[in-house]
Amino acid sequence: MIGPRALVAVSDGTEEIEAVGVVDVLRRAQVEVVVARVPAAGAVDPVITASRGVRLVSDRPLAACLDGTWDAVVLPGGMPGAEHLRDSPELIALLRRQDGAGRLVAAICAAPAVVLAHHGLLRGRQATCFPSLRHQLPVESRNDARVVVDGNLVTSQGPGTALEFAVTLVGLLCGRDKRDEIAGQLLLDRR
Repeated sequence: MIGPRALVAVSDGTEEIEAVGVVDVLRRAQVEVVVARVPAAGAVDPVITASRGVRLVSDRPLAACLDGTWDAVVLPGGMPGAEHLRDSPELIALLRRQDGAGRLVAAICAAPAVVLAHHGLLRGRQATCFPSLRHQLPVESRNDARVVVDGNLVTSQGPGTALEFAVTLVGLLCGRDKRDEIAGQLLLDRR
């Protein structure tokens, strides 16, 4: 049996804790994760420089991932990383297909406001984001919880909630038992 597949979109300026935390936790749960580089200003190098100067190596360019079927597409935050994600027509088209198919769309920190709200992808659903960007969410979508699940949409607030966000994704992709197992390994609350 083939397990779940997740695409994590990164670009220069992506928040490293959110990107690496999600990739690590999903891989611990045996989710096949592809880290896809969204180009910024035409860059093609697989290495990105994250928001705090950490260099991360992507698995492949986003263009090589567009025809795949993903159980989850995950957007880390960070600036200007989220802006680069927002400005990628290919990524936005992929997100629209993902959402239309009812598969998971997940975003944390700046990404719910800067990417999803900007492109009308919240459609009145509940969402959260980095608190200083809350005003960019539609009024009817604003929720102050650390992690919010509304249908196939999963959002979270920022670096300090990244592991909670990631284990929530594990639960949705792999089930409660696997979520509890991974949360236990990470010494996280299993509630």
